[in-house]
Amino acid sequence: MEFVGRTDSLALLAAARERARAGHPQRVLVEGPAGIGKTALVRRFLRDDTHVLYGAGEEAESELAFGVLEQLLGRDGTGDGSGPGGGNGTGTGSGAGGRRWADAHAAGAALLEALDEAQGTGGTPDPDSDDRAARVPDAPGTSATDAPGTPTPGTPTPGTPAPDTPDAPIALVLDDAQWADHLSLQALTFAVRRLRADRVLVLVVVRDAEDTRLAEGLRRLFTADDAVRVRLDGLGPAELAELGGGMGVRGLTAQAAARLHAHTAGNPLHVKALLEQEGAGLLEALGEPGVTPPAPKSFTALVLAKLAACSPAADALVCAAAVLGTHCTPADAWEVAGADLLDEERRAADVLTALEEAVHTGLLTESPGDPLIRFPHPLVHAAVYHQLGPSRRAALHLSAARTVRDQAHRLRHRALAAAGPDPELAAELASLGRKFAAEGAWANAAGQLTAAARLGPEPAAYEQYTLEAVECALLAGDVPDMGEVAQRIAQFTPGGWRSYLLGRLSLFDLDRAEALLADAWHRCDPAAEPVLGARIAGQFAALHGSMSHGAEMAEWADLAIRLAPDDTATDMIRVLRLTGLAMSGRAPQTLAALAPLPDPALATPAQLEELLGRGTLREWTGDLTGAVRDLGGVFGACHGRAASFRVVAATALASAEYRAGRWDDAIVHTDLALSLAADTDQPHIALYCRMLAAQVHAVRGAFAKAQAHARVARVYAAGGHVNPTLWAALAEAHLARAQGRPEEVLTALGPLLALAPRGDLEEPGTVPWADLLAEAWAALGDEKRAVQALAPYEVLATQRGHHGALLVAARARGTLEAARGDTVAAERAFRSGLKHAAHVEAPFDRALLHLAYGGFLRRAGRRTRAGEQLRTARDLLVRLDAPPDLGRCERELAACGLGSAGSAPEREPRTRGAALLTPQELAVARLVASGLTNRQVARELVISVKTVEYHLGRIFPKLGVDSRTRLAAALAADEPGPEPGRPGSGRAP
Repeated sequence: MEFVGRTDSLALLAAARERARAGHPQRVLVEGPAGIGKTALVRRFLRDDTHVLYGAGEEAESELAFGVLEQLLGRDGTGDGSGPGGGNGTGTGSGAGGRRWADAHAAGAALLEALDEAQGTGGTPDPDSDDRAARVPDAPGTSATDAPGTPTPGTPTPGTPAPDTPDAPIALVLDDAQWADHLSLQALTFAVRRLRADRVLVLVVVRDAEDTRLAEGLRRLFTADDAVRVRLDGLGPAELAELGGGMGVRGLTAQAAARLHAHTAGNPLHVKALLEQEGAGLLEALGEPGVTPPAPKSFTALVLAKLAACSPAADALVCAAAVLGTHCTPADAWEVAGADLLDEERRAADVLTALEEAVHTGLLTESPGDPLIRFPHPLVHAAVYHQLGPSRRAALHLSAARTVRDQAHRLRHRALAAAGPDPELAAELASLGRKFAAEGAWANAAGQLTAAARLGPEPAAYEQYTLEAVECALLAGDVPDMGEVAQRIAQFTPGGWRSYLLGRLSLFDLDRAEALLADAWHRCDPAAEPVLGARIAGQFAALHGSMSHGAEMAEWADLAIRLAPDDTATDMIRVLRLTGLAMSGRAPQTLAALAPLPDPALATPAQLEELLGRGTLREWTGDLTGAVRDLGGVFGACHGRAASFRVVAATALASAEYRAGRWDDAIVHTDLALSLAADTDQPHIALYCRMLAAQVHAVRGAFAKAQAHARVARVYAAGGHVNPTLWAALAEAHLARAQGRPEEVLTALGPLLALAPRGDLEEPGTVPWADLLAEAWAALGDEKRAVQALAPYEVLATQRGHHGALLVAARARGTLEAARGDTVAAERAFRSGLKHAAHVEAPFDRALLHLAYGGFLRRAGRRTRAGEQLRTARDLLVRLDAPPDLGRCERELAACGLGSAGSAPEREPRTRGAALLTPQELAVARLVASGLTNRQVARELVISVKTVEYHLGRIFPKLGVDSRTRLAAALAADEPGPEPGRPGSGRAP
């Protein structure tokens, strides 16, 4: 029958499609109650589109890791594009397919690549050619390639020839999003956030946008002001009359249609059910005002009526398909149906005849070219499945277990067939779950272990499997209510695993976490239970790290590695060990003791952790060139690691880039780290990144942005924990320093004074702040407190021989002595700082030293020498583009009578060459200039290829170049080389 009504909604969707066609990706939310016609609307809208990626949630499969994403990608885990995987007996939503992705970020990156392929980005010019390297947004691209996907009945089938229109947008549809698995929702959120210039139209169909089952990030994206929201209400009376006519019910008058509308609120599902159920008899009820029209029979009753009319072969096929899932191959369904048919019934029938009957009755659907058969609606599937009696259902699941090829699916069917506890099957499920856990496939591991817990014959087995399942769910980022989980686990029998996991769930309550972990350690025999011992030790390391206890962190991390080096259930154990040693004053010795490490692209997971640790230690010891190289390599090679690891890697790289003066790159990587953390609902793991973002925006003069980051950090600091307090204090202090507000610097750093006596927060090279405090006290005339703040740091820096720390200490000492009027001591301190500067790469620290020394000399009346120092400072600050401090420097030069000195380009940063580019554009340009293809750049920055092309379309005109070769030359010419004799011009060992 023809589609009825919804003219306004179709117009909204059409307008969104045209914007997507122009390269402006669109987010569309279609919402309304069950049966209101959301799916029908989307089908009608997309009926002529051939570029559709389709996935639908199902209530029975909402826990199937990446099940919906497998539908969207149209893969069965083998990469052959034969169809989606989740829950059909042949796919691998919780088997091989799900294991391809460590977490939702990796899955989201795969979805981005699929969208790139669907848009036809494969035609990008060869990076080695000198042709145009980017398609500007308004230029026609190549024809979109066939997009693998899973069509809903009535929508186009992916894989059909692309239309002649080269700029046809790609439609990505997520139907029944409220039933989609959490990891698929996170992956979709990750991908959608990164669409910039893509011809992509994303439609999310949901009953209620406020449904708590939706990922919060996805809800924010699709309810934002720039998203399109299509809210569906019931059809009007005239439309109901048209609907009835299409179903063969003639004579539905306007009055009868109005009564039908009042009776059903215009819900198409209810109306169609009534019309199908009552037919013309409905007219009599509607025509009698005193007679209440009948309510629709249950959906199940309608489905079962159809099923009862089927032949034994068609009935068996439909029931077998229901056991296999919402979709499956006809061959698998027919093989499973064999358990339901007598020999003579099977011999007398064939699969195609049975399928044709099931399709004719509306119980199944099939489409030419689609290898899978499907239920027309999840409710149909549920009605068929739940009407199966326990004996028949168990027999069909056992038959399915013999039919499907994936081990995880075989075990799933066996578990669903089990009539009660089954210790052997539970052990098999647990074994597979632990195998997944060892591979880092946490979501799949959680599913297997949960199933094992249900079949555990004894309370002890149930509790053990449940504890392991919860741990895996935690690592997968899929525990929405930790408090509820903790309450449930608290009821378990006391034991090491119970206390360990409760401690892990309580890391925001440090005292409780420490007590629980101590109890777990007391109950554990590490020699007999090395895996549990390693897990407890790893959490102790993380706990001490959150309190900035370096020595303890290193000690526990080392113990965890010795107990079970490959099974600590943390992605950062070696990083914790190395940074803990550095925080306790052993950074140079730790670096020297590290064995040679391979290129990050060739590193094992353990070696990649050590490379991350080595890069961090190189930054702390002043080897910024080596740090950026190590950390850049780690970040480029860690796409398969957990989100927490990638957040730390991006933040560490940004930190090294900030100190090395590569501030545009630092902004890109802080933004990326914060986005990664937000996408997995783990903002608490990026608080150091918040501080770093506030710092770099502050020195750039973007005070509003810096304040926004500092404000977020302050919210987390309200809990009183060490690390949030530290990062919030430093974020606010750096912002206040850049604004020239010493009183606010003191206010911000006040909480750190109680933490400093431990020593770890004063370790040179790690978290410098004593110089900020001393200079603020000096500026306010309290020299005594300035000395108290600075002296311990000077002693420690001298003991360590740390040139970078001694430089900033000398600057602060010179400023302090000048404030006290001791010009000889001030001169001595500044000259000492210049000696250390010869060994320091950090350009901003050197610039501030020259600026402070120049100001001192100017006030002492030595203007010629002051001018020399101030010009050096200005040159560095111009290169860095540091407006607040550059303004101070210009004022000092003007006071020396030298304000007009220097060329215009020197005085006006950000006006030529690479300085014209935004941080994101500069990051793209540098990677392209290094020889990477557009697809490689997209993977490096976790954006789509179309976004790379969009940026290149803006970069080329800005720099006046027309090829990748000329782009590389332009960047090389614009990049300032190292100063003569300046460290960092060579490669780190």
